[in-house]
Amino acid sequence: MTAPSVGGDITPTAIRVPLAGWLLAAVAAVVIYLVAQDNGLVLAGAAEFVHEFTHDGRHALGVPCH
Repeated sequence: MTAPSVGGDITPTAIRVPLAGWLLAAVAAVVIYLVAQDNGLVLAGAAEFVHEFTHDGRHALGVPCH
């Protein structure tokens, strides 16, 4: 069995990621941080219902909250 031959040099090509993609990733990272940080302590002062509002989602992410 022989390996297929590749002609010429292979050079990497830059890929442009739209700004919306970077913004969405940044917002998602911040939301996960705020929800997971110390059982919701970061957001608890702003809204007391944050823990209950995100309770099932925290369990789905594997974050203990009891």
